[in-house]
Amino acid sequence: MTISGETNASGPTWQQKLRSRVQDGFGWKRPEQLILFATAVLVGLGTGLGAVVFIWLLGQIGSLTAWMQSVLGGVIGLLLAMAMAGLIVGYVIERWASEAKGHGVPEVMEAVALRGGHIRPRVAVLKVLASSLTIGTGGSAGREGPIVQVGAALGSTVGQLFHFSGDRVRTLVACGAAAGIAATFNAPIAGAIFAQEVILNNFTARYFGMVVISGVAASIVSRALLSDKPAFLVPAYPMNHLAELGVYIVLGLLAALVAVLFIRVLYRFEEFFDSRPVPLYLRTTIGMVLTGLVALLLPGREVLGPGLDMIGEAIAGDFQMGLGLMASLLVLKMLATSFTLGAGNSGGVFAPSLFMGAILGGMVGQVAHGLWPQIVTNPGAYAIVGMAAVFAGAARAPITAVLIVFEMSGDYKLILPLMLATVISTFLAEGIFRESIYTLKLRLKGVHLQGGRDVDILQGVTVAEVMGGNLHTVSEQATLTQLSDIFSQTRSHGLLVLDAAGKLAGITTVTDLDRAVAADQSRSTPVYAIGTPFDRLVTAFPDESIGEALTRMSVRGFGRLPVVDRADRHKLLGVIRREEIIKAYNVGLARRAELQHRTQRAQLRNIDGTEFVEVALSAGDSAIGQSIQEISRALPKDAILISIRRAGRVLIPHGTTRFEADDLVTAFIHTRDIEKLVSALRQETPRNP
Repeated sequence: MTISGETNASGPTWQQKLRSRVQDGFGWKRPEQLILFATAVLVGLGTGLGAVVFIWLLGQIGSLTAWMQSVLGGVIGLLLAMAMAGLIVGYVIERWASEAKGHGVPEVMEAVALRGGHIRPRVAVLKVLASSLTIGTGGSAGREGPIVQVGAALGSTVGQLFHFSGDRVRTLVACGAAAGIAATFNAPIAGAIFAQEVILNNFTARYFGMVVISGVAASIVSRALLSDKPAFLVPAYPMNHLAELGVYIVLGLLAALVAVLFIRVLYRFEEFFDSRPVPLYLRTTIGMVLTGLVALLLPGREVLGPGLDMIGEAIAGDFQMGLGLMASLLVLKMLATSFTLGAGNSGGVFAPSLFMGAILGGMVGQVAHGLWPQIVTNPGAYAIVGMAAVFAGAARAPITAVLIVFEMSGDYKLILPLMLATVISTFLAEGIFRESIYTLKLRLKGVHLQGGRDVDILQGVTVAEVMGGNLHTVSEQATLTQLSDIFSQTRSHGLLVLDAAGKLAGITTVTDLDRAVAADQSRSTPVYAIGTPFDRLVTAFPDESIGEALTRMSVRGFGRLPVVDRADRHKLLGVIRREEIIKAYNVGLARRAELQHRTQRAQLRNIDGTEFVEVALSAGDSAIGQSIQEISRALPKDAILISIRRAGRVLIPHGTTRFEADDLVTAFIHTRDIEKLVSALRQETPRNP
């Protein structure tokens, strides 16, 4: 008898032959490419099917909501259905998948940047359920965000099943995101660009082929099982006159303002709801009820749901509305979306931003048509451009915005105003407010992305940890001759100036001395007359991050910063120079590597029933002021404390690390031990003897 997988006397077994063929790529010179493209197609097909199921489920829940309205009355039935949906969504998110909260894309970006693309498989299923309930009952949110997260979760799961490297898992996550956009809007090109422009924030040929083929596969499935029509039927509007470009410039400027206002309002509501000391399921319920009440202010309740029908009407230009009604639609849609998503319900921001952009463009088009009817002949064209411009300003994704409208219309005639307005909106919005509607959520969690990676390593290192103690100082009464001698002895290019009491009075550099000599000043001139006085001095504090200090140095071009006490800014504690910054960067790299190692080690354990949890500490918790070693006996046996996020910095926890108020503790733990972990951190815990 031959054991499976071994070689018998007659030659290799069929398992060995199959394994050999797979490893050889069935004749391909680069078999890994075949495997990657096959998995990209698999992710695309799976995301397309997920989109079909999601849209079907939306229809079923919508029908159930309509039935409740017919039985209980329009208002009572609607509010009751939305309240029940919020209750279920909040419970599901709080109990099983916190990643399903909100619009989902920032969570995908965070997974790509920090966790090697690892997303829990359960997120896909629970995101579909939560978003279906939110949107199906009337919540003001889009369906594209959930499908993007579903596709990303599917891509991550496939990559983990095949034990791919972190880079390949991230690629499959991007494939899933591209497939989600492609399946939602029947726009595979825009989906591929969205994945690179927003999710990866990196355009490379290596990624492009993968995301394109995944998007095409998803589009094939959605067109075969749903419809081959695009999300909106966009008329082929021509640009009537070159003078219209001036109107489109105005539209781009207004779109940037609306986009920034939308970002600020949404996150202000999210901050408000998150600060309430009530369970998540109550917050989501209240948010849905408030959304319903806002919708009742308009007779047609147009602000409910994604608003795709209203977008289509605005684009087609066949709706008759006054400017006042359109302005009300714009404001109420922003409020409804902020209530829905700010409270923690699940859905996307893509469709609401398109809705507001279409309404804004319709308003600009109507006003311009009334003023210059011979030049502006198609107000609906401005709705199309406004739709792209507001989304571009909110997401900082101008290429995606242009391409998605182009794919929906299939016409190049509006390409010039589209490009002009979206670029203006993007640049102005970024100038007014740095963060996009996706990156702001990460920034509030202390994650700073650039090029798709969390590169703000220096945010995790404090000034006190690396500041130099070898201070080169000079008395403010020293003469230029004495100053020259000190520069020669210390070989320093800058000296800290102290007064008679030894307090910081300013700073002087070799450049100051050279300037004084060139001006033929007397050699007996005191130092305080040529240096930078204290009232113009830029300083750093020991408890702030080195990244903040570096920002101030780079803006002014300084080579050093004095470190002073917050309570007494004249009290000199140390100095930050270029060598300290290099040291801080090395410390930050080491900590980031340790954090990634801990996270990967925890993920590789792959134990059933384990998950990452976050515990926020407040001033009243008994763990505050205690070290990890002191509360270790109360912690669950198998708990791994991954990181502590404190004031925008990521700290690696050690035995001597002490907890502080507002710490966000991330732990890898068995689900059954979550309550014990929370109890150890928030309730009275025994100390080590």
